[in-house]
Amino acid sequence: MKVADIRQKFLHFFESKGHTIVPSSSLVPGNDPTLLFTNSGMVQFKDVFTGKETRPYSRATTSQRCLRAGGKHNDLENVGYTARHHTFFEMLGNFSFGDYFKQDAIRYGWELLTTVYGLPAEKLWVTVYQEDDEAYDIWLKEIGVPAERIIRIGDNKGARYASDNFWQMADTGPCGPCSEIFYDHGPDVWGGPPGSPEEDGDRYIEVWNLVFMQFERDQQGNMTPLPRPCVDTGMGLERIAAVLQHVHSNYEIDLFQNLIKAAARETGTSDLTNNSLKVIADHIRACSFMIVDGVIPGNVGRGYVLRRIIRRALRHGHQLGKTTPFFHQLVTDLVEQMGEAYPELAKSAEHVASVIRQEEVRFQETLVNGMRILNDELAALGKDGVLDGQTAFRLYDTFGFPFDLTADVCRERGFGVDQAGYDQAMAHQKAQAKASGKFKMAANLQYEGAQTRFEGYEHLQTSATIQALYVDGTLVDAVQEGQDAIVVLDTTPFYAESGGQVGDSGTLTGFGSAFDVVDTQKIQANVFGHHGAVSLGSLKVGDQVQALVDTDRRQATMRNHSATHLLHKALKQVLGEHVQQRGSLVDPDKTRFDFSHGAPVTATQIRDVEAIVNNEVLANNAVAARVMAFDDAVADGAMALFGEKYGDTVRVLDIGFSRELCGGTHVARTGDIGLFKIVSEGGVGEGVRRVEAITGHNAFGWVQNLNASVQQAAAILKTSPADLVERTRLQQEQLRAAEKEMDRIKAKLAAASSADLSSQAVQVKGTQLLALVVPNADPKSLRGLIDNLKNTLKSGIVLLATESDGKVSVAAGVTQDLTGKVKAGDLVSHVSAQIGGKGGGRPDMAMGGGTDTAALPGAVAGVQEWVESRL
Repeated sequence: MKVADIRQKFLHFFESKGHTIVPSSSLVPGNDPTLLFTNSGMVQFKDVFTGKETRPYSRATTSQRCLRAGGKHNDLENVGYTARHHTFFEMLGNFSFGDYFKQDAIRYGWELLTTVYGLPAEKLWVTVYQEDDEAYDIWLKEIGVPAERIIRIGDNKGARYASDNFWQMADTGPCGPCSEIFYDHGPDVWGGPPGSPEEDGDRYIEVWNLVFMQFERDQQGNMTPLPRPCVDTGMGLERIAAVLQHVHSNYEIDLFQNLIKAAARETGTSDLTNNSLKVIADHIRACSFMIVDGVIPGNVGRGYVLRRIIRRALRHGHQLGKTTPFFHQLVTDLVEQMGEAYPELAKSAEHVASVIRQEEVRFQETLVNGMRILNDELAALGKDGVLDGQTAFRLYDTFGFPFDLTADVCRERGFGVDQAGYDQAMAHQKAQAKASGKFKMAANLQYEGAQTRFEGYEHLQTSATIQALYVDGTLVDAVQEGQDAIVVLDTTPFYAESGGQVGDSGTLTGFGSAFDVVDTQKIQANVFGHHGAVSLGSLKVGDQVQALVDTDRRQATMRNHSATHLLHKALKQVLGEHVQQRGSLVDPDKTRFDFSHGAPVTATQIRDVEAIVNNEVLANNAVAARVMAFDDAVADGAMALFGEKYGDTVRVLDIGFSRELCGGTHVARTGDIGLFKIVSEGGVGEGVRRVEAITGHNAFGWVQNLNASVQQAAAILKTSPADLVERTRLQQEQLRAAEKEMDRIKAKLAAASSADLSSQAVQVKGTQLLALVVPNADPKSLRGLIDNLKNTLKSGIVLLATESDGKVSVAAGVTQDLTGKVKAGDLVSHVSAQIGGKGGGRPDMAMGGGTDTAALPGAVAGVQEWVESRL
């Protein structure tokens, strides 16, 4: 049974049991900022399990792509050295959200393994938590597993519930016992059953873990039964495929064997058992899907993890003798294996290969240099030595050679690495990377009242009641004139900053009171805080107010926001489907849009984007908003933005040819945007570009200012605006011709001047010496004048100096027959030092200078004595 069939049978089995097939979520978690990557199937359902979110279904099944190569869950160093460790893997799972519990979860698992997959029942062992009599009885009495193959796993970590068979989401919150299913590979493989001293052997392999979320744990450790217990299961697709295909290692399954053969083809390797081929086959999956999900190689956070994995694959290719780019070629082979299950991979294949190849080219020199230095260091260590942490850090910091590559090489050659020393040197960088993943609320306020009802889509003014008031973060009953405060209303037309759109400003007015709102931020997901100050009277909790949004500011912001959607779509059309949003800022003045793209956007491409957007503006199509199920919205072609979290129901915006999920405020028709103009484009990070654009009145003002500048320039050049370019070109040609003529005249003058100056040379021990201060000379012309004088003298030493704007320039020249005795660089250094400067150059020509103009005559007069001392 092939991997693709195993995956499909799993999903269809649970679909037949009333489960909704939910697509795999991104490797970049949208609902858990504490995670670097999605590392299990339950991540996308975390808020459902904790009660923060609801779904239209109570049963779900997924094949979730996962990554464990950074942060707490990091299997990177084991990949290629064990039979079952991977960076990227697929987790098959079925989930119950307060629907079925232990009995059905166990029954479904047994039926799938023994009936659908056809595994012999006598080959399967199970574990339960020692106190979970309910699960034990289900396995024994209902499923019929013999008691000797049901193992109770107790607390082995010094505290109750501290067991490998007791799962918890965190120190507090949902938790519960687990029941694991193991497959017995038979007596030919060393190892004992779970819970035995030999459990770390490979005979008994865990294939499925059934988690029963049964309790709520508080800070005191008390366990309260959940009113609606849940089920979370996970079975590694690669592991179960190895069992079903009767192989011992995951790398022997069909999917990996095909990728290993492709890696062997690209590296010219005949030995298909080489561990480096396993590493490369594993890493092409991880790298490709990270790029599909919007990660780009970089120096911090997720980008750094991607860069490490790519470079680790390249190092193993280098070890196989491959010194030219090869890794990107495997993307086509990966698409053949997984493109049907994950269409987004096939769709992005060209972009994925391009990103990987760019990194290959960038790292090639680093790899060669790093390996040379590392080889030298290891050769000096002697047998069984330990590479010091400072050297490992220097390899990374100076040469870009990642630590895990250093550790790999050392391990393969029998050396250790000073991990602690390296970690100490890297502490600052790790702190930065960790800080980049932290999540902060807009306002860290405690609020337990009703949610805010937002009416800003339809109205810019509403009546509202004050629900809460905060001063300096403290909840208060009233605020007085002149006080800064945050006001929470039951109803508001004010948009709270989110999705890149800034918060609204405006006023809250009551009977004899007024509050100037300068910003609106979310206190909680559905609670809006109006930031500002009391400008008249006082406000207290329970007061009725009129909430009025600054209309001009809101409308300008809406124009920019709607234009951003059109810009995003146009960039995809012009640059390619790989373009993904990397951040945005929409305010009344502009839209700032960051997106993934590996090269500067050309002037022609910018014009094309502008033309596409403005064509949509001129079409003046109505903007439509619909609220619908997330899956239906995506199926209907709506674009979900990278890194955004979406609930079960979403707001779909149709703006011209763009369809995106968005909760922001927008114009009624595309024509309301007025005019769209890109004013800047540039890079803000590796693989990320930034465009700034303006609309409406700002764009009109920009055009007017540009037109005024063109009119002024045309008047200066005495031409019309239409002929400005041609007239400017002619002016440049005339200027270049004049400069050439000036250079010719200067050369003639210099030749004449050199003839006059050469007559002032003196004899010093039979050698001609000319040392002069040349008044009003162009410092840039000294070098040419020196050359002319050397040609005139045939044999001699020349030093010239001139003063300009309080600075002294010095030049010296020595004919070739004398450079063995006197060097121009030494002469210039000697003179420059006396006038408060420095200089140097070749033996035959040198330049220098200083700032002490009063010392110049004496310095030049002393040249003769200095030359005499060297002749």
